[in-house]
Amino acid sequence: MVSRTDSQEPQIPKFYAGRSVFITGASGFMGLLLSTCPDIERLYLLLREKKNSSPLQRLQQLKESMIFEKLREKSPSQLDKLSVVSGDTTLPRLGLDNTSVQQLRDVSVVFFSAAMVKFEEPLSVAVNQNLKPVIEALALCDTLSNLEAFIYVSTAYSNADQPLIEERVYPPPAPLQELLTMVDTYTPEQLEAITPKYISPKLNTYTFSKAMAEAVINDHTERNYSIAIFRPTIVVSSISVPYPGWVQSMNGPSSAIVAAGKGLMHVQLARGDACPDLLPVDLAIHALIAVGWSTVRDRSREVLVYNCSTGENPITWQQFADTALRALRSHPLDRAFYWPCGDLTHYRHRYLFKVFEFLLNTLPLYVAHYFKMIFGIKSKINLISVSKQLQNINLILSLFSMNEWRFKSDNMRRLRESLSRADAQIYNLDPNTIRWDEHVKNYVKGVRKYVLKEKDEDLPKARRRLRMLHLVHQTLLVIFFFLLFRFALKSVYIYNLVRGVGRLLISFFI
Repeated sequence: MVSRTDSQEPQIPKFYAGRSVFITGASGFMGLLLSTCPDIERLYLLLREKKNSSPLQRLQQLKESMIFEKLREKSPSQLDKLSVVSGDTTLPRLGLDNTSVQQLRDVSVVFFSAAMVKFEEPLSVAVNQNLKPVIEALALCDTLSNLEAFIYVSTAYSNADQPLIEERVYPPPAPLQELLTMVDTYTPEQLEAITPKYISPKLNTYTFSKAMAEAVINDHTERNYSIAIFRPTIVVSSISVPYPGWVQSMNGPSSAIVAAGKGLMHVQLARGDACPDLLPVDLAIHALIAVGWSTVRDRSREVLVYNCSTGENPITWQQFADTALRALRSHPLDRAFYWPCGDLTHYRHRYLFKVFEFLLNTLPLYVAHYFKMIFGIKSKINLISVSKQLQNINLILSLFSMNEWRFKSDNMRRLRESLSRADAQIYNLDPNTIRWDEHVKNYVKGVRKYVLKEKDEDLPKARRRLRMLHLVHQTLLVIFFFLLFRFALKSVYIYNLVRGVGRLLISFFI
């Protein structure tokens, strides 16, 4: 790895100048490439037809989205460098026709980040969406004469069965040809029956398929280009780019923030002292851009792996939950159902958690659902379905909140140290720059604004509603403790009565 230089001119934008890049997935990634590398030649984006929208229509919608807002204001001509390539990663040759392949002849760098991120999909779905596309992508890359680097976006949890995850490719969890034959010939029922044992010790079909894809890439030695595997941890909202708190989806902790903010989730199974590895999305994208530059610069025949982690600057689940809860009370979500409150249940009390989950998360929703039915109150929201979604959120998050991993990140650290000072001012690869209190607060505000599309001008109304819900909450607590006190008194009276009768009977018979 090359050491840091003192060049006054940033090297990464200079590297991408005049080069064309092919990207699958990660639309936010393109915005940073276009804004930080003004002389990049062209970006090709693989898009499939979706919801009656053609790839060209989807590209236009993307250009008009918020992630390109600053670029539209400052350098609108940069958006002309975006080109759509019609295809589908689940099809042979990624669904590309000969014309599309011809378009890609001048591509220098491929970033392959398209993937199915649902954890519990059937094995066939995980293989068809996370493994086979990688095989097809490598075959395509072998035909691109100008290609210099293939960068695969994996996950830091592809080998989560290891307590310490190193920056290397681990042995495949199953024989490749055997797996492909099974998926193509077994019935869904047969696959479902063997999946748990077959993928063990992987956590789920998602991590299993990503580990298989890494092994396929590592074995692809007959090539004329360099390869790197980029493994981000739990990707959350941005630190600053394009905006503080910017986030696109409900994946990961975002779903828990929404559930807690709406007053629907009050307990979550977690080790409060465990450290989740939360990675701001802009830090991840900056690192990915730098990995592309470094992979071509080093021209290594070895597949280099980069664990992109924030382990140098940790936050615990308890700190995250407490900070998020405070932020949800100061910046409440619209139309909350109840006062945001609750706590993490410690891992030693797993069975006690199930009791609390039923009493505080599930039971109130069932009561409200049947109350609406009895009184004929119409609502678009099915509270029974919401209850099941909350249980699913807790189940998925518990995979990460109940466990803790350590990641070796020597390659990422060396990459960070090799940046020139000029590059380091543009591309932030340093997890120590994260100020967690501020970041979590911005995360909550970002979920409110960018995921739920709630407006800042509605905050006063949301705060008035939250004050009313707080009053309801306090009233219910007073009633609960009063009834608890009365029950305790009655229990004492009953105990004394039974004891007195017992003594009387004993004295009578003796």
